[in-house]
Amino acid sequence: MVKYKKLDAKDYAREHMKGIWAAALTPFTPDLDLDEDGFRRNLRHWTDDLALGGLFISGKQGEFFSMSIEERKRTFELAVEETNGRSGTIMSCSDQNLDTVIDLAKHTQAIGGDYIVVHAPILHFLSDVDDTVFEYYRHISEQVDIGIAMWSHPDSGYLMSPELCARVAELPNVVAIKYSVPREMYAELSKLAGDKIIVSTASEDEWFDNIVELGWQLYLCSTPPYLLQTKNDQRMRDYTELAMSGETDKAREVRDSLEPVRQALNKSRPGGKPQAHQKYWQELLGQIGGPVRRPLLQLTENEKAATKDAFQNCGLKI
Repeated sequence: MVKYKKLDAKDYAREHMKGIWAAALTPFTPDLDLDEDGFRRNLRHWTDDLALGGLFISGKQGEFFSMSIEERKRTFELAVEETNGRSGTIMSCSDQNLDTVIDLAKHTQAIGGDYIVVHAPILHFLSDVDDTVFEYYRHISEQVDIGIAMWSHPDSGYLMSPELCARVAELPNVVAIKYSVPREMYAELSKLAGDKIIVSTASEDEWFDNIVELGWQLYLCSTPPYLLQTKNDQRMRDYTELAMSGETDKAREVRDSLEPVRQALNKSRPGGKPQAHQKYWQELLGQIGGPVRRPLLQLTENEKAATKDAFQNCGLKI
């Protein structure tokens, strides 16, 4: 059951959708089955040890494109069970098949998930997309009561303009957007519709500036929150709380202290293998990573060795 009425979705999100939300990588066993025990362990670490505000389940980082519908639903169920209200959940219902989007959204409602996120549809074959995209989100909004986050990314073949996002933001249960666009675009949307939806982007590099300069309340979301942090080293959380409380200079100092970790993570990543690299980094941190599924490629032994060397010399406290 949804925890709020449809017409209260925006107010509920404004009150509860705050802080650092991370995109969950999905662990698989050596046989490439869904690793339910490993996923539960990761969820407990992210929720209890790192105290993340929320988790983005089975998105692109989570390899939803290689998973069956039943597997995606199962990851939703595991997330609700393990977080148990201690952190928020936003389930990725993105799919090019609209029936699948609605099916996943209704399942999220039924099991007590907090929100859904839906990527803008792939429309490489259209040059004028605004009315099509608005109708897409309007239809989803009409079918479900749960709060919806838009997601605009170049993968769609276009970027939703700030004006289009503001138009969609008028829908009653559209509560947020993960806006993977240049900074001037999301800054403009914050001006146009920041009172109607929560605007966010996935770049940790820009998170501090967006708190200080744009007054943002939400980081939504990618993998750095649990790749740059450990139970004993939570500098991302620390600088976030300092920045939000107005202690800008202290926050900047803590943010800057993480630069060696960022550099180690970014420079050791082979081209074209983000999920495989991040999963191996998780394993170095003591989390459950595992292999990726095709069509993604695994790390080579040399790539693992380079990543391990970077990790051991980055200064992150384990």
